[in-house]
Amino acid sequence: MQVFSGRPSSDDFVPRTSHPDGTWLVIGGTLACALAATVYILNMCAHPLHMALNWYDFRVYWHAGQVARHSPGTLYSWRFGPQVRFTYTPFAAALFSLMPLVPWTMAKWLMTSASVAALVLTVSMTFRQLGWHGRRQLGAVLAASAVALWFEPVQRALHLGQIELILMALVVWDLGQPSRRWWRGAGIGMAAGIKLVPLIFIPYLLLTKRFREAGIATAALAATILIGFSVLPTASRQWWLTGYFLGAGRTGGVASLANQSLRGLLTRLAGSVAAAAPASLWIAILVGVIGLLGAAVLHRSGRPVHGWVLCAVTALLVSPISWDHHWVWMVPVLVMFVDAAVRADRVQRWARWAAAGAVAAVFLDWPGTVPAGPMVPRGLLPLVYGPGEHPYGQLYHWHGSELILGNAYVLGGVVLFAAMIAAALRGRPSPAFPPPGAGRPDPLPAPLQPAAGPELVRG
Repeated sequence: MQVFSGRPSSDDFVPRTSHPDGTWLVIGGTLACALAATVYILNMCAHPLHMALNWYDFRVYWHAGQVARHSPGTLYSWRFGPQVRFTYTPFAAALFSLMPLVPWTMAKWLMTSASVAALVLTVSMTFRQLGWHGRRQLGAVLAASAVALWFEPVQRALHLGQIELILMALVVWDLGQPSRRWWRGAGIGMAAGIKLVPLIFIPYLLLTKRFREAGIATAALAATILIGFSVLPTASRQWWLTGYFLGAGRTGGVASLANQSLRGLLTRLAGSVAAAAPASLWIAILVGVIGLLGAAVLHRSGRPVHGWVLCAVTALLVSPISWDHHWVWMVPVLVMFVDAAVRADRVQRWARWAAAGAVAAVFLDWPGTVPAGPMVPRGLLPLVYGPGEHPYGQLYHWHGSELILGNAYVLGGVVLFAAMIAAALRGRPSPAFPPPGAGRPDPLPAPLQPAAGPELVRG
Protein backbone atom coordinates (compact mmCIF):
# COMPACT_ATOMS: atom_id res chain seq x y z
CA MET A 1 0.00 0.00 0.00
CA GLN A 2 1.30 3.35 -1.00
CA VAL A 3 1.03 5.27 2.22
CA PHE A 4 2.73 8.34 0.80
CA SER A 5 1.45 8.27 -2.77
CA GLY A 6 -1.09 11.08 -2.44
CA ARG A 7 -0.18 14.46 -3.89
CA PRO A 8 -1.87 17.80 -3.25
CA SER A 9 -4.13 19.11 -5.97
CA SER A 10 -4.73 22.79 -6.49
CA ASP A 11 -7.98 22.27 -8.39
CA ASP A 12 -10.48 19.81 -6.95
CA PHE A 13 -9.25 18.70 -3.51
CA VAL A 14 -11.86 19.17 -0.79
CA PRO A 15 -11.09 17.38 2.49
CA ARG A 16 -13.67 14.77 3.51
CA THR A 17 -15.95 16.34 6.13
CA SER A 18 -19.58 15.89 7.11
CA HIS A 19 -20.52 19.33 5.77
CA PRO A 20 -19.28 20.96 2.54
CA ASP A 21 -18.05 24.16 4.17
CA GLY A 22 -16.21 22.40 7.01
CA THR A 23 -18.39 23.82 9.80
CA TRP A 24 -18.57 20.56 11.73
CA LEU A 25 -14.84 20.05 11.36
CA VAL A 26 -14.27 23.47 12.93
CA ILE A 27 -16.67 22.65 15.77
CA GLY A 28 -15.03 19.27 16.40
CA GLY A 29 -11.54 20.74 16.20
CA THR A 30 -12.48 23.53 18.60
CA LEU A 31 -13.86 21.04 21.12
CA ALA A 32 -10.77 18.83 20.81
CA CYS A 33 -8.45 21.80 21.25
CA ALA A 34 -10.41 23.05 24.26
CA LEU A 35 -10.31 19.59 25.83
CA ALA A 36 -6.54 19.24 25.28
CA ALA A 37 -5.88 22.70 26.75
CA THR A 38 -8.20 22.06 29.71
CA VAL A 39 -6.53 18.77 30.56
CA TYR A 40 -3.12 20.44 30.28
CA ILE A 41 -4.13 23.26 32.65
CA LEU A 42 -5.78 20.85 35.10
CA ASN A 43 -2.63 18.74 35.08
CA MET A 44 -0.57 21.80 36.01
CA CYS A 45 -3.01 22.68 38.80
CA ALA A 46 -3.06 19.14 40.18
CA HIS A 47 0.73 18.85 40.52
CA PRO A 48 3.60 21.12 41.51
CA LEU A 49 4.32 23.48 38.61
CA HIS A 50 7.86 22.17 38.13
CA MET A 51 6.48 18.80 37.03
CA ALA A 52 4.78 20.39 34.02
CA LEU A 53 6.94 23.44 33.38
CA ASN A 54 10.43 23.45 34.80
CA TRP A 55 12.10 25.75 32.23
CA TYR A 56 15.40 24.02 32.92
CA ASP A 57 16.92 24.63 29.50
CA PHE A 58 15.48 28.11 29.37
CA ARG A 59 17.34 28.82 32.62
CA VAL A 60 20.51 27.70 30.85
CA TYR A 61 19.75 30.13 28.01
CA TRP A 62 19.03 32.89 30.51
CA HIS A 63 22.20 32.45 32.54
CA ALA A 64 24.34 31.87 29.44
CA GLY A 65 23.06 35.20 28.16
CA GLN A 66 24.27 36.83 31.36
CA VAL A 67 27.65 35.13 31.00
CA ALA A 68 27.86 36.37 27.41
CA ARG A 69 27.22 39.91 28.64
CA HIS A 70 29.53 39.96 31.63
CA SER A 71 32.18 37.24 31.09
CA PRO A 72 32.09 36.24 27.40
CA GLY A 73 35.47 34.53 27.43
CA THR A 74 34.15 31.84 29.80
CA LEU A 75 30.98 31.05 27.83
CA TYR A 76 32.00 27.51 26.87
CA SER A 77 33.84 26.67 30.08
CA TRP A 78 31.01 27.93 32.29
CA ARG A 79 28.78 25.31 33.92
CA PHE A 80 25.13 25.71 34.85
CA GLY A 81 25.38 22.48 36.83
CA PRO A 82 27.89 19.69 37.33
CA GLN A 83 27.25 18.26 33.84
CA VAL A 84 25.34 21.07 32.10
CA ARG A 85 26.96 23.69 29.94
CA PHE A 86 26.03 25.97 27.08
CA THR A 87 26.10 24.11 23.75
CA TYR A 88 24.63 26.57 21.25
CA THR A 89 26.42 28.92 18.86
CA PRO A 90 27.90 32.29 19.83
CA PHE A 91 25.14 33.94 17.77
CA ALA A 92 22.57 32.17 19.93
CA ALA A 93 24.38 33.40 23.04
CA ALA A 94 24.24 36.94 21.67
CA LEU A 95 20.47 36.58 21.24
CA PHE A 96 20.07 35.07 24.69
CA SER A 97 22.03 37.97 26.19
CA LEU A 98 18.94 40.11 25.51
CA MET A 99 16.70 37.90 27.66
CA PRO A 100 17.68 39.40 31.06
CA LEU A 101 16.25 42.70 29.82
CA VAL A 102 12.84 41.17 30.57
CA PRO A 103 11.90 40.05 34.11
CA TRP A 104 12.36 36.31 34.60
CA THR A 105 8.72 35.56 35.39
CA MET A 106 7.56 37.33 32.25
CA ALA A 107 10.32 35.83 30.11
CA LYS A 108 9.59 32.20 31.01
CA TRP A 109 5.86 32.54 30.30
CA LEU A 110 6.60 34.37 27.06
CA MET A 111 8.79 31.43 26.05
CA THR A 112 6.00 28.96 26.80
CA SER A 113 3.44 31.06 24.93
CA ALA A 114 5.75 31.46 21.93
CA SER A 115 6.38 27.70 21.86
CA VAL A 116 2.67 26.86 21.89
CA ALA A 117 2.06 29.43 19.16
CA ALA A 118 4.93 27.92 17.14
CA LEU A 119 3.34 24.47 17.48
CA VAL A 120 -0.01 25.68 16.13
CA LEU A 121 1.67 27.68 13.37
CA THR A 122 3.68 24.64 12.28
CA VAL A 123 0.50 22.57 12.03
CA SER A 124 -1.27 25.36 10.15
CA MET A 125 1.57 25.99 7.71
CA THR A 126 1.95 22.28 6.98
CA PHE A 127 -1.74 21.90 6.19
CA ARG A 128 -1.57 25.06 4.07
CA GLN A 129 1.34 23.71 2.05
CA LEU A 130 -0.60 20.47 1.54
CA GLY A 131 -3.47 22.39 -0.07
CA TRP A 132 -5.91 22.98 2.80
CA HIS A 133 -7.77 26.28 2.98
CA GLY A 134 -10.56 28.08 4.77
CA ARG A 135 -12.69 26.44 7.42
CA ARG A 136 -11.46 22.98 6.59
CA GLN A 137 -7.90 24.07 7.28
CA LEU A 138 -8.96 25.78 10.52
CA GLY A 139 -10.81 22.70 11.77
CA ALA A 140 -7.98 20.37 10.83
CA VAL A 141 -5.40 22.64 12.49
CA LEU A 142 -7.38 22.77 15.72
CA ALA A 143 -7.88 18.99 15.83
CA ALA A 144 -4.28 18.12 14.93
CA SER A 145 -2.89 20.70 17.36
CA ALA A 146 -4.95 19.14 20.16
CA VAL A 147 -3.26 15.80 19.53
CA ALA A 148 0.19 17.28 18.89
CA LEU A 149 0.13 19.20 22.18
CA TRP A 150 0.27 15.84 23.95
CA PHE A 151 3.18 14.45 21.97
CA GLU A 152 5.96 13.68 24.44
CA PRO A 153 8.60 15.66 22.49
CA VAL A 154 6.26 18.68 22.53
CA GLN A 155 5.55 18.31 26.24
CA ARG A 156 9.27 17.98 26.93
CA ALA A 157 10.08 21.05 24.87
CA LEU A 158 7.49 23.03 26.84
CA HIS A 159 8.63 21.51 30.13
CA LEU A 160 12.27 22.46 29.57
CA GLY A 161 11.59 25.79 27.87
CA GLN A 162 13.40 24.47 24.79
CA ILE A 163 13.72 26.45 21.56
CA GLU A 164 12.94 23.45 19.31
CA LEU A 165 9.34 24.35 18.51
CA ILE A 166 10.28 27.88 17.52
CA LEU A 167 13.12 26.74 15.26
CA MET A 168 10.86 24.14 13.62
CA ALA A 169 8.22 26.79 12.90
CA LEU A 170 10.89 29.09 11.45
CA VAL A 171 12.14 26.39 9.05
CA VAL A 172 8.63 25.30 7.99
CA TRP A 173 7.60 28.91 7.45
CA ASP A 174 10.67 29.54 5.31
CA LEU A 175 10.11 26.43 3.19
CA GLY A 176 6.53 27.48 2.51
CA GLN A 177 7.27 30.97 1.23
CA PRO A 178 6.35 31.77 -2.39
CA SER A 179 9.33 31.60 -4.73
CA ARG A 180 8.91 35.27 -5.70
CA ARG A 181 10.14 36.36 -2.27
CA TRP A 182 13.84 37.00 -2.71
CA TRP A 183 14.68 36.41 0.93
CA ARG A 184 13.33 32.84 1.01
CA GLY A 185 16.00 30.69 2.67
CA ALA A 186 16.95 33.26 5.30
CA GLY A 187 14.89 31.49 7.96
CA ILE A 188 16.78 28.24 7.44
CA GLY A 189 20.12 30.06 7.61
CA MET A 190 19.12 31.83 10.82
CA ALA A 191 17.87 28.59 12.40
CA ALA A 192 21.17 26.90 11.52
CA GLY A 193 23.01 29.88 12.98
CA ILE A 194 21.33 29.19 16.32
CA LYS A 195 21.45 25.39 16.26
CA LEU A 196 23.42 23.43 13.68
CA VAL A 197 20.92 20.66 12.88
CA PRO A 198 18.88 22.76 10.36
CA LEU A 199 22.05 22.92 8.23
CA ILE A 200 20.79 19.78 6.47
CA PHE A 201 18.16 21.84 4.69
CA ILE A 202 20.82 23.75 2.72
CA PRO A 203 22.02 20.70 0.72
CA TYR A 204 18.35 19.77 0.38
CA LEU A 205 17.72 23.12 -1.31
CA LEU A 206 20.68 22.52 -3.60
CA LEU A 207 19.49 19.04 -4.58
CA THR A 208 16.05 20.43 -5.40
CA LYS A 209 17.72 23.05 -7.65
CA ARG A 210 16.65 25.99 -5.51
CA PHE A 211 20.06 27.56 -5.81
CA ARG A 212 19.00 31.08 -4.93
CA GLU A 213 17.31 29.92 -1.72
CA ALA A 214 20.39 27.85 -0.82
CA GLY A 215 22.57 30.91 -1.42
CA ILE A 216 20.33 33.09 0.75
CA ALA A 217 20.37 30.44 3.51
CA THR A 218 24.17 30.23 3.35
CA ALA A 219 24.46 34.02 3.42
CA ALA A 220 22.14 34.21 6.43
CA LEU A 221 24.20 31.55 8.22
CA ALA A 222 27.41 33.46 7.39
CA ALA A 223 25.82 36.63 8.77
CA THR A 224 25.09 34.90 12.09
CA ILE A 225 28.71 33.73 12.27
CA LEU A 226 30.00 37.24 11.57
CA ILE A 227 27.68 38.68 14.21
CA GLY A 228 28.99 36.12 16.67
CA PHE A 229 32.60 37.04 15.92
CA SER A 230 31.87 40.75 16.23
CA VAL A 231 30.00 40.44 19.53
CA LEU A 232 31.73 37.42 21.13
CA PRO A 233 35.12 37.02 19.40
CA THR A 234 36.75 34.74 21.99
CA ALA A 235 33.76 32.42 22.23
CA SER A 236 33.42 32.38 18.43
CA ARG A 237 37.05 31.35 17.97
CA GLN A 238 36.60 28.56 20.49
CA TRP A 239 33.37 27.35 18.88
CA TRP A 240 34.25 27.55 15.18
CA LEU A 241 38.07 27.36 14.96
CA THR A 242 38.96 24.68 17.50
CA GLY A 243 36.41 22.06 16.40
CA TYR A 244 34.44 22.45 19.62
CA PHE A 245 31.14 22.31 17.74
CA LEU A 246 32.00 18.85 16.36
CA GLY A 247 32.14 17.11 19.74
CA ALA A 248 28.96 15.09 20.33
CA GLY A 249 29.80 14.57 24.00
CA ARG A 250 29.61 18.30 24.71
CA THR A 251 25.80 18.05 24.80
CA GLY A 252 25.52 14.99 27.03
CA GLY A 253 25.89 11.23 27.16
CA VAL A 254 25.78 9.65 23.70
CA ALA A 255 24.52 6.31 25.08
CA SER A 256 21.85 7.82 27.32
CA LEU A 257 18.19 6.91 26.95
CA ALA A 258 17.26 10.46 25.99
CA ASN A 259 19.52 10.33 22.92
CA GLN A 260 17.24 8.84 20.26
CA SER A 261 19.61 9.01 17.28
CA LEU A 262 21.19 6.23 15.25
CA ARG A 263 24.48 6.86 17.00
CA GLY A 264 22.77 6.56 20.37
CA LEU A 265 21.15 3.28 19.32
CA LEU A 266 24.40 1.84 17.97
CA THR A 267 26.36 2.95 21.02
CA ARG A 268 23.93 1.25 23.38
CA LEU A 269 24.13 -1.94 21.30
CA ALA A 270 27.95 -1.85 21.00
CA GLY A 271 28.54 -1.32 24.72
CA SER A 272 30.75 1.77 24.47
CA VAL A 273 31.10 5.05 22.60
CA ALA A 274 34.46 4.04 21.13
CA ALA A 275 33.22 0.67 19.86
CA ALA A 276 30.29 2.24 18.00
CA ALA A 277 32.08 5.31 16.61
CA PRO A 278 33.40 3.93 13.26
CA ALA A 279 30.16 2.20 12.26
CA SER A 280 28.09 5.17 13.45
CA LEU A 281 29.98 7.55 11.19
CA TRP A 282 29.61 5.48 8.02
CA ILE A 283 25.98 4.61 8.69
CA ALA A 284 25.20 8.29 9.33
CA ILE A 285 26.84 9.26 6.03
CA LEU A 286 24.95 6.56 4.14
CA VAL A 287 21.59 7.44 5.71
CA GLY A 288 22.24 11.14 5.19
CA VAL A 289 22.98 10.73 1.48
CA ILE A 290 20.03 8.40 0.87
CA GLY A 291 17.69 10.64 2.87
CA LEU A 292 18.67 13.82 1.04
CA LEU A 293 18.38 12.16 -2.38
CA GLY A 294 15.00 10.69 -1.45
CA ALA A 295 13.79 14.06 -0.18
CA ALA A 296 14.84 15.68 -3.47
CA VAL A 297 12.97 13.01 -5.46
CA LEU A 298 9.82 13.57 -3.43
CA HIS A 299 10.06 17.30 -4.00
CA ARG A 300 10.58 16.95 -7.74
CA SER A 301 7.62 14.55 -8.01
CA GLY A 302 5.27 17.23 -6.72
CA ARG A 303 5.38 16.37 -3.01
CA PRO A 304 7.42 19.19 -1.43
CA VAL A 305 6.03 18.70 2.09
CA HIS A 306 6.95 15.02 1.98
CA GLY A 307 10.40 16.09 0.81
CA TRP A 308 11.19 18.41 3.69
CA VAL A 309 9.61 16.01 6.20
CA LEU A 310 12.00 13.27 5.01
CA CYS A 311 14.86 15.78 5.26
CA ALA A 312 13.92 16.52 8.89
CA VAL A 313 13.63 12.81 9.76
CA THR A 314 17.05 12.23 8.18
CA ALA A 315 18.52 14.98 10.36
CA LEU A 316 17.09 13.37 13.50
CA LEU A 317 18.59 10.01 12.59
CA VAL A 318 22.09 11.14 11.56
CA SER A 319 22.65 13.79 14.21
CA PRO A 320 25.03 12.45 16.89
CA ILE A 321 22.60 13.67 19.54
CA SER A 322 18.83 13.73 19.04
CA TRP A 323 17.24 14.30 22.42
CA ASP A 324 13.62 13.28 22.84
CA HIS A 325 12.47 16.89 22.53
CA HIS A 326 14.20 17.17 19.15
CA TRP A 327 11.53 14.79 17.81
CA VAL A 328 8.95 17.60 17.71
CA TRP A 329 9.30 17.11 13.94
CA MET A 330 6.82 14.26 14.33
CA VAL A 331 4.13 16.95 14.44
CA PRO A 332 4.29 17.65 10.67
CA VAL A 333 4.61 13.88 10.17
CA LEU A 334 1.23 13.49 11.88
CA VAL A 335 -0.24 16.21 9.63
CA MET A 336 1.19 14.49 6.56
CA PHE A 337 -0.49 11.19 7.47
CA VAL A 338 -3.81 12.89 8.25
CA ASP A 339 -3.72 14.60 4.86
CA ALA A 340 -2.87 11.32 3.14
CA ALA A 341 -5.76 9.55 4.91
CA VAL A 342 -8.29 12.21 3.93
CA ARG A 343 -7.25 11.99 0.27
CA ALA A 344 -7.26 8.19 0.09
CA ASP A 345 -10.00 5.73 -0.86
CA ARG A 346 -11.33 2.76 1.08
CA VAL A 347 -8.58 0.40 2.26
CA GLN A 348 -5.76 2.87 1.71
CA ARG A 349 -7.64 5.42 3.78
CA TRP A 350 -7.72 3.06 6.77
CA ALA A 351 -4.07 2.16 6.27
CA ARG A 352 -3.09 5.81 6.42
CA TRP A 353 -5.23 6.50 9.45
CA ALA A 354 -3.51 3.50 11.05
CA ALA A 355 -0.15 5.06 10.21
CA ALA A 356 -1.24 8.32 11.86
CA GLY A 357 -2.36 6.31 14.89
CA ALA A 358 0.98 4.51 15.02
CA VAL A 359 2.83 7.84 15.10
CA ALA A 360 0.61 8.98 17.96
CA ALA A 361 1.07 5.68 19.80
CA VAL A 362 4.86 5.96 19.74
CA PHE A 363 5.18 9.67 20.49
CA LEU A 364 2.26 10.50 22.79
CA ASP A 365 2.97 11.47 26.39
CA TRP A 366 1.02 8.55 27.81
CA PRO A 367 -0.39 9.04 31.33
CA GLY A 368 1.34 7.20 34.11
CA THR A 369 4.01 7.61 36.72
CA VAL A 370 6.37 10.46 35.87
CA PRO A 371 9.87 9.81 37.23
CA ALA A 372 11.29 12.54 39.43
CA GLY A 373 13.77 14.98 37.99
CA PRO A 374 13.72 18.01 35.71
CA MET A 375 15.25 16.32 32.66
CA VAL A 376 13.54 12.93 32.61
CA PRO A 377 11.75 11.77 29.43
CA ARG A 378 8.21 10.47 29.65
CA GLY A 379 5.87 8.56 27.32
CA LEU A 380 7.15 5.11 26.32
CA LEU A 381 10.81 5.74 27.12
CA PRO A 382 10.63 5.59 30.97
CA LEU A 383 9.32 2.02 30.78
CA VAL A 384 12.91 0.78 30.60
CA TYR A 385 14.15 2.55 33.74
CA GLY A 386 15.82 0.35 36.29
CA PRO A 387 16.10 1.08 40.03
CA GLY A 388 18.21 4.14 40.63
CA GLU A 389 18.90 4.74 36.93
CA HIS A 390 19.01 8.18 35.36
CA PRO A 391 18.09 8.59 31.68
CA TYR A 392 21.22 10.62 30.99
CA GLY A 393 23.47 7.84 32.29
CA GLN A 394 25.16 5.37 29.97
CA LEU A 395 22.81 2.43 29.36
CA TYR A 396 24.24 -0.79 27.92
CA HIS A 397 22.35 -3.62 29.61
CA TRP A 398 19.02 -3.75 27.77
CA HIS A 399 17.52 -7.00 26.53
CA GLY A 400 14.33 -8.09 24.77
CA SER A 401 11.50 -5.57 24.88
CA GLU A 402 13.79 -3.00 26.53
CA LEU A 403 15.67 -2.70 23.24
CA ILE A 404 12.40 -1.80 21.50
CA LEU A 405 10.94 0.55 24.11
CA GLY A 406 14.26 2.20 24.94
CA ASN A 407 14.87 2.98 21.27
CA ALA A 408 11.24 3.66 20.37
CA TYR A 409 11.80 7.05 18.72
CA VAL A 410 14.80 6.12 16.61
CA LEU A 411 13.23 2.81 15.54
CA GLY A 412 10.03 4.63 14.63
CA GLY A 413 12.14 7.11 12.70
CA VAL A 414 13.88 4.28 10.82
CA VAL A 415 10.53 2.75 9.81
CA LEU A 416 9.26 6.14 8.66
CA PHE A 417 12.52 6.79 6.80
CA ALA A 418 12.31 3.45 4.97
CA ALA A 419 8.65 3.99 4.03
CA MET A 420 9.36 7.45 2.63
CA ILE A 421 12.39 6.25 0.67
CA ALA A 422 10.19 3.51 -0.80
CA ALA A 423 7.61 6.16 -1.73
CA ALA A 424 10.33 8.23 -3.38
CA LEU A 425 11.50 5.23 -5.43
CA ARG A 426 7.93 4.58 -6.60
CA GLY A 427 7.15 8.21 -7.37
CA ARG A 428 7.29 9.74 -10.81
CA PRO A 429 6.84 13.37 -11.84
CA SER A 430 3.26 13.87 -12.98
CA PRO A 431 1.93 16.49 -15.43
CA ALA A 432 -1.03 16.95 -13.10
CA PHE A 433 1.26 17.66 -10.15
CA PRO A 434 4.32 19.48 -11.52
CA PRO A 435 7.22 20.22 -9.20
CA PRO A 436 7.01 23.70 -7.65
CA GLY A 437 8.51 26.22 -10.01
CA ALA A 438 7.77 24.17 -13.14
CA GLY A 439 4.96 25.95 -14.91
CA ARG A 440 3.82 28.02 -11.93
CA PRO A 441 5.76 30.45 -9.77
CA ASP A 442 4.12 29.65 -6.44
CA PRO A 443 4.35 26.13 -4.91
CA LEU A 444 1.32 26.76 -2.71
CA PRO A 445 -2.03 25.59 -4.12
CA ALA A 446 -4.49 28.22 -5.26
CA PRO A 447 -7.44 28.95 -2.92
CA LEU A 448 -10.29 26.48 -3.24
CA GLN A 449 -13.55 27.50 -4.88
CA PRO A 450 -16.81 26.81 -3.01
CA ALA A 451 -18.35 23.42 -3.61
CA ALA A 452 -20.75 23.37 -6.56
CA GLY A 453 -23.42 21.28 -4.93
CA PRO A 454 -24.55 19.65 -1.71
CA GLU A 455 -22.61 16.47 -2.40
CA LEU A 456 -19.05 16.56 -1.14
CA VAL A 457 -16.38 15.88 -3.71
CA ARG A 458 -12.87 14.69 -3.00
CA GLY A 459 -9.81 14.90 -5.18
